[in-house]
Amino acid sequence: MDAVITWVNGSSDAHRQLRQTYLDATARPLSENATNSHRWESAGEILYCLRSIESFAPWLRCIWIVVDDEAPDLRSLSPGLRRKVRIVRHTEIFGDYSAVLPTFNSLSIESMLWRIDGLAERFLYFNDDVFLAAPLRPEDVFCDDMPVLRGAWVDYSALPGDAGAAQDPARFHHFVQINAAGLAGYRAQRLFASAHVVHPMRRSVMAGLFAQHRAAFLDNIAHRFRDLSQFLPQGLHNHACIAANAAVLRAGKDHLHVKSGQGMGRNPSETRALLQSVADPSIKFLCVNDLPQLERLIPDVRDWLDGVVGRAAPASVLR
Repeated sequence: MDAVITWVNGSSDAHRQLRQTYLDATARPLSENATNSHRWESAGEILYCLRSIESFAPWLRCIWIVVDDEAPDLRSLSPGLRRKVRIVRHTEIFGDYSAVLPTFNSLSIESMLWRIDGLAERFLYFNDDVFLAAPLRPEDVFCDDMPVLRGAWVDYSALPGDAGAAQDPARFHHFVQINAAGLAGYRAQRLFASAHVVHPMRRSVMAGLFAQHRAAFLDNIAHRFRDLSQFLPQGLHNHACIAANAAVLRAGKDHLHVKSGQGMGRNPSETRALLQSVADPSIKFLCVNDLPQLERLIPDVRDWLDGVVGRAAPASVLR
């Protein structure tokens, strides 16, 4: 079993300039979710992600980091962890479809992750702001060959006709999940919304879906910036597995999602209490959507995060 992490240094001048060039050339208006610079910023989250894998899932065979051109600086990692890492560039996974590059769209990239040469059949997809927070066993993510899915059945049927919701960046993820579920034959009235955790995926399932829905995939990768017409690739994978009775739905909450804007304008004690809950050994997954914003609220939060990923003692931030 492998891990796959997507990463981009959107804080570099080169990336900003290239991104702006393509933004200026876009023919129609884009949503805030497509243009918000926060989406590409890098604040060292990937190092916490990698260290958490070393601490809590050392049994993973290989860690693939998918990048556009620039690779992250991994010199602070242990030699053993660095030996597990393989850097893969967008040009390698897009291959014959590289005319759509450069892309600044995670949905487009996620559509092609399964094409990594040498990738294991079973893999775990990490966003770089998702970390392990407790020991992870293979059976936590796969039951035999079936992915263990975390999330909830939801009713999003009111969203497609709501013009306000379509303009709300916080609802973008809902729309792309609706589109993914629809491809697999599920309606917005009842779909499985994935939690912000590590996503267990099967390479052969994605290859089969690409063959079945080739036109939809090609449209998905054609958008250099996020678009409401796109589908969430891991959402399509999950619904296809559920439809084939080839998935395990995990009840109970073993994950924590610290959303962007958490605690802003309120007493920091609320956020401190939320972070403290990660000490519960049942919490295996942590997602921190905006680490720089959280750091402004709690200045020593990185010390706490070092403790979470198993690299240091718990920080005083939680006392």
